[in-house]
Amino acid sequence: MHIFDDYVKPIRAAIAADPKSGKLYETLSFSERSLQKGFDFKVFNQQVPEKRLLPNLADFANELGLTPNFEQGLGAHPDFSHLKHSETLEDHYIVSMFVDIKGSTNLFKKYTPRTVWIVTNTIQRAAIHTCLIFGGYVHRLQGDGLFVYFGGKNMKPDPAVKRSLQFASVFSYFVKEDLKNIFSEQGIENIYTRIGVDLGYDRDVIWGMAGIGEISEVTTCSLHTSLASKMQSYAMSNGIVIGDNIKKESPELTEFYIPVCHRTQSENDRYIFQIPEERFNYTQYDFNWLSFLKRQDFIATDFLGNLQLKHKAVVMSNRNVANLAPIAAASKPYYDFE
Repeated sequence: MHIFDDYVKPIRAAIAADPKSGKLYETLSFSERSLQKGFDFKVFNQQVPEKRLLPNLADFANELGLTPNFEQGLGAHPDFSHLKHSETLEDHYIVSMFVDIKGSTNLFKKYTPRTVWIVTNTIQRAAIHTCLIFGGYVHRLQGDGLFVYFGGKNMKPDPAVKRSLQFASVFSYFVKEDLKNIFSEQGIENIYTRIGVDLGYDRDVIWGMAGIGEISEVTTCSLHTSLASKMQSYAMSNGIVIGDNIKKESPELTEFYIPVCHRTQSENDRYIFQIPEERFNYTQYDFNWLSFLKRQDFIATDFLGNLQLKHKAVVMSNRNVANLAPIAAASKPYYDFE
């Protein structure tokens, strides 16, 4: 889709300039060579700014009419940050998402730690920037990955669900296509994502301060926050697994949800959590994110089947994202993202 091309460039430059790669890098620009020679954090920030989208991703955000909020703080969701150093607890829904980036340890087999640092931090910044475009709140960094919330006091659950799925799909495409191309060229094992997403309603989620003093954060206590983390471990490479509440909140997307047990051929994988005495059986589903992405108003498919951005995307603001038209059933086999 080209929206991450500007994030791919510093990764390619760092790999090309790595002394262990055995490649000459005279063709690189001075700033690109600086990613290895005389490298410092300032140089990296010039290549991948902290609080500015790179050009192609910025164009994408403009097409959608969405503006990222770069003024977030970890562990302090803006709608609940007042609970810091408070004895108050609040009940409020939230969509929880764990984005796990796997395989980056293999980079140490071929590159110096400096190169690995550039690669992993560029990927993480691409994830953060994309998350912010879709209105997500980055609650915590999990190694190379992220723990993210979608929703809050000024948004209903259904648009929060759709925004979370849009982010997860766009970022998964970046990892599956753009990063795969880079690392397959280098002959190393692929880096991939596994994502888990679940929704807890007001009755299910408690917000409050966890920890002591400044060793603390405002976070959630919820079965569904815990299940999002557990679901990502059931996802396939570059796969997304969602919980039953996500399915219930997006009935127009039902054709994109298939119980995990259909893939694993094990009925034990149908339910991610059970309370037998309460007859509570909570189903987990594989989400066909690629077919979902192809049906988004901002995506077009060329005659070769490649995804392209539409030049005139439909603006999906908070006020109209809940009114997404029903999405037609996918024409390709379900596991077309493998």
